[in-house]
Amino acid sequence: MPNPKRKHSKSRTAKRKSSKKIRNVPISKCPNCGALKLPHFVCRVCGYYKGVQVIKVESPK
Repeated sequence: MPNPKRKHSKSRTAKRKSSKKIRNVPISKCPNCGALKLPHFVCRVCGYYKGVQVIKVESPK
């Protein structure tokens, strides 16, 4: 198995690890029902996207 010949610097290691951090997820309100949802996604509560019903959501029992 190959081993590195020289130690990687701290800045080089940090550049590689910086893309793996957890980021804040943007959350918006559904204009139809007011529930929280991800932008550019269909609302899971009412099934609407941009004012059009895309999926039929069954009511919880």
